[in-house]
Amino acid sequence: MKQKYVVLLDDASNQLRIQEYAELDKEMLSLLCEETYDADALRKVMEKDRSALTQALRTNNMYPPGIYIERIADAVMDMFQPGANPSAELFFEEREMFERLDEDLLVDADPDTDEDEAMDVDDLLESDMGDDFEDKELL
Repeated sequence: MKQKYVVLLDDASNQLRIQEYAELDKEMLSLLCEETYDADALRKVMEKDRSALTQALRTNNMYPPGIYIERIADAVMDMFQPGANPSAELFFEEREMFERLDEDLLVDADPDTDEDEAMDVDDLLESDMGDDFEDKELL
Protein backbone atom coordinates (compact mmCIF):
# COMPACT_ATOMS: atom_id res chain seq x y z
CA MET A 1 0.00 0.00 0.00
CA LYS A 2 1.25 3.44 -0.87
CA GLN A 3 0.92 6.29 1.61
CA LYS A 4 1.54 10.00 1.47
CA TYR A 5 1.82 12.55 4.25
CA VAL A 6 1.41 16.25 3.48
CA VAL A 7 2.87 18.57 6.12
CA LEU A 8 1.92 22.24 6.00
CA LEU A 9 3.12 25.04 8.28
CA ASP A 10 0.81 28.07 8.27
CA ASP A 11 2.53 30.99 9.99
CA ALA A 12 -0.58 33.18 9.67
CA SER A 13 -2.68 30.84 11.80
CA ASN A 14 0.33 29.55 13.77
CA GLN A 15 -0.61 25.95 13.00
CA LEU A 16 1.00 22.87 11.56
CA ARG A 17 -1.26 20.50 9.65
CA ILE A 18 -0.51 16.90 8.70
CA GLN A 19 -2.68 15.05 6.21
CA GLU A 20 -2.42 11.29 5.77
CA TYR A 21 -3.36 9.74 2.43
CA ALA A 22 -3.41 6.07 1.41
CA GLU A 23 -3.90 4.21 -1.83
CA LEU A 24 -7.25 2.51 -1.25
CA ASP A 25 -7.90 2.15 -4.99
CA LYS A 26 -5.20 1.52 -7.56
CA GLU A 27 -3.30 4.74 -8.36
CA MET A 28 -5.74 6.86 -6.33
CA LEU A 29 -4.82 8.34 -2.94
CA SER A 30 -7.63 9.03 -0.45
CA LEU A 31 -7.48 11.31 2.58
CA LEU A 32 -7.58 9.19 5.73
CA CYS A 33 -6.89 11.69 8.46
CA GLU A 34 -5.91 15.28 9.11
CA GLU A 35 -4.41 16.56 12.35
CA THR A 36 -3.74 20.17 13.34
CA TYR A 37 -1.10 21.20 15.88
CA ASP A 38 -0.27 24.47 17.59
CA ALA A 39 3.06 25.63 16.13
CA ASP A 40 4.21 27.26 19.40
CA ALA A 41 3.57 24.05 21.31
CA LEU A 42 5.61 22.08 18.77
CA ARG A 43 8.49 24.55 19.04
CA LYS A 44 8.60 23.93 22.81
CA VAL A 45 8.49 20.17 22.31
CA MET A 46 11.34 20.32 19.77
CA GLU A 47 13.51 22.09 22.34
CA LYS A 48 13.29 19.02 24.60
CA ASP A 49 14.35 16.26 22.23
CA ARG A 50 13.46 14.45 19.05
CA SER A 51 11.53 11.62 20.71
CA ALA A 52 9.26 14.16 22.41
CA LEU A 53 8.44 15.57 18.97
CA THR A 54 7.61 12.16 17.51
CA GLN A 55 5.32 11.46 20.47
CA ALA A 56 3.62 14.84 20.10
CA LEU A 57 2.97 14.22 16.41
CA ARG A 58 1.31 10.87 17.03
CA THR A 59 -2.35 10.93 18.00
CA ASN A 60 -5.14 8.41 18.47
CA ASN A 61 -6.26 9.10 14.91
CA MET A 62 -2.84 9.23 13.26
CA TYR A 63 -0.14 6.88 14.51
CA PRO A 64 2.43 6.35 11.74
CA PRO A 65 4.96 3.51 12.03
CA GLY A 66 8.39 4.36 13.44
CA ILE A 67 10.11 4.61 10.07
CA TYR A 68 7.43 7.02 8.83
CA ILE A 69 7.27 9.22 11.93
CA GLU A 70 11.04 9.72 11.86
CA ARG A 71 10.87 11.19 8.35
CA ILE A 72 7.82 13.26 9.27
CA ALA A 73 9.66 14.63 12.32
CA ASP A 74 12.64 15.53 10.11
CA ALA A 75 10.33 17.45 7.77
CA VAL A 76 8.70 19.28 10.67
CA MET A 77 12.04 20.25 12.18
CA ASP A 78 13.23 21.53 8.80
CA MET A 79 10.08 23.65 8.38
CA PHE A 80 10.74 25.52 11.60
CA GLN A 81 14.14 26.68 10.35
CA PRO A 82 14.34 30.30 9.10
CA GLY A 83 13.63 30.59 5.38
CA ALA A 84 12.55 26.96 5.04
CA ASN A 85 9.84 25.66 2.76
CA PRO A 86 6.53 25.65 4.70
CA SER A 87 5.30 22.42 3.12
CA ALA A 88 6.47 18.89 2.45
CA GLU A 89 5.11 15.77 0.79
CA LEU A 90 6.43 12.45 2.02
CA PHE A 91 5.74 9.25 0.08
CA PHE A 92 5.97 5.77 1.56
CA GLU A 93 5.60 2.30 0.14
CA GLU A 94 4.59 -0.30 2.72
CA ARG A 95 6.73 -2.88 0.96
CA GLU A 96 9.84 -0.76 1.65
CA MET A 97 9.11 -0.83 5.37
CA PHE A 98 9.06 -4.63 5.42
CA GLU A 99 12.17 -4.89 3.25
CA ARG A 100 14.00 -2.67 5.74
CA LEU A 101 12.83 -4.88 8.62
CA ASP A 102 14.11 -7.96 6.78
CA GLU A 103 17.50 -6.28 6.31
CA ASP A 104 17.63 -5.43 10.02
CA LEU A 105 16.86 -9.04 10.91
CA LEU A 106 19.65 -10.26 8.65
CA VAL A 107 22.10 -7.85 10.27
CA ASP A 108 21.05 -9.00 13.76
CA ALA A 109 21.40 -12.69 12.86
CA ASP A 110 24.36 -14.42 14.48
CA PRO A 111 26.57 -15.88 11.72
CA ASP A 112 28.34 -18.16 14.21
CA THR A 113 25.17 -20.07 15.11
CA ASP A 114 25.27 -23.59 13.78
CA GLU A 115 21.97 -24.78 12.32
CA ASP A 116 22.37 -28.12 14.16
CA GLU A 117 22.52 -26.24 17.47
CA ALA A 118 19.21 -24.49 16.84
CA MET A 119 16.27 -26.15 18.56
CA ASP A 120 13.77 -27.89 16.32
CA VAL A 121 10.27 -26.37 16.32
CA ASP A 122 8.72 -29.80 16.92
CA ASP A 123 10.91 -30.22 20.01
CA LEU A 124 9.64 -26.91 21.36
CA LEU A 125 6.03 -27.94 20.89
CA GLU A 126 6.50 -31.35 22.49
CA SER A 127 8.59 -30.20 25.44
CA ASP A 128 6.11 -27.65 26.80
CA MET A 129 2.95 -29.72 26.63
CA GLY A 130 2.17 -32.44 29.10
CA ASP A 131 -0.02 -35.46 28.41
CA ASP A 132 -2.86 -34.00 30.48
CA PHE A 133 -3.17 -31.03 28.12
CA GLU A 134 -4.85 -33.11 25.42
CA ASP A 135 -7.22 -34.74 27.92
CA LYS A 136 -8.83 -31.46 29.02
CA GLU A 137 -12.14 -30.55 27.45
CA LEU A 138 -12.59 -27.11 26.00
CA LEU A 139 -15.65 -25.15 27.13
